[in-house]
Amino acid sequence: MNPSAMTAAHPELAFDTRVRVTNNKNGRSVIVRINDRGPFTKGRIIDLSRAAAVKLGYMQSGHTLVCIELIG
Repeated sequence: MNPSAMTAAHPELAFDTRVRVTNNKNGRSVIVRINDRGPFTKGRIIDLSRAAAVKLGYMQSGHTLVCIELIG
């Protein structure tokens, strides 16, 4: 996964699927493209690139609760 791209890893969604991910704590959202399998930490439903985490405002904590919406 390219850390500077707006991408994500998900265990079931098809590659190139676009999803809107919203940070439940601050309401910020981004659109990312699924380009990898994951998540790579047990209990998570999606892994986001560093760029997406920064835009969502949770880079310092490393994780947050999110809502995922399929685009298209």
